[in-house]
Amino acid sequence: MSKSSIATDCAPKAIGPYSQAIAVDRFVFVSGQIPVDPAGQLVSGNIQAQTERAIKNIEAILRAGGLDLSHVVKTTVYMKNLGEFAAMNEAYARFFTEPYPARATVEVSNLPKGATVEIEVIAIKGG
Repeated sequence: MSKSSIATDCAPKAIGPYSQAIAVDRFVFVSGQIPVDPAGQLVSGNIQAQTERAIKNIEAILRAGGLDLSHVVKTTVYMKNLGEFAAMNEAYARFFTEPYPARATVEVSNLPKGATVEIEVIAIKGG
């Protein structure tokens, strides 16, 4: 097994003892990204703006590992309010194309820094 970390200054630094992403063989596991800019400031705005920022962070981390969103095979979306699902989904859909990644969406009681959404992904290298 080959295991290495992936990191970039184009996404927020980890706020705990974890990596932005870990590559294991052909798989890349991107840690949950909240809508924080690379300087660590929470992006204000509605669920769509926060979803966009979280995905842009994921894009930057994937890019640092030589990948892009087309390599994503699974996402997990954590939301503070599933009542905003349609709005989140609208923003999310602007970033992914068919065949869409598998996805789970879960409502949670709280997220770091008061975020309304957190997204983690699994990507695979190569064809």
